Amino acid sequence: MKNSRILWIVLLMVSILATACAPTAAPVAAAVDINNLPRDVDVDTVASLLGNEDVLILDVREQHEYDEGHIPGVVLIPVGEVPVRLDEIPMDKPVIVTCRSGNRSNQITLLLEETGYENVHNMLGGIVEWESSGYDVVIP
Repeated sequence: MKNSRILWIVLLMVSILATACAPTAAPVAAAVDINNLPRDVDVDTVASLLGNEDVLILDVREQHEYDEGHIPGVVLIPVGEVPVRLDEIPMDKPVIVTCRSGNRSNQITLLLEETGYENVHNMLGGIVEWESSGYDVVIP
């Protein structure tokens, strides 16, 4: 009787330890609804949208900054050129604006909103946050 009780306790402990140490499944990334993005988006959201032809990622840094490294697939229109190149920025799909740290992209996001863009978003932290989060950049 004593041995069976000890055996039962050992089996219970092994079961508890096995359950506690079992690997858990990786969380499944939620699909991003591109038509309901918040005004300010994080780099993880932008990374999940790379390659999506229904989203424009707009880099508003200067050419020399872009040449030092940029997010794959972005479109470069330097901040000073945006007002005269609005025809290159679609109004019929989401536009995510990025820069070095988020300041210029916020200004351009405001400008685009004032110009009638309804689905425009600022990427928080810019390329600085992108790189510090471990995402790849393109260096021509």
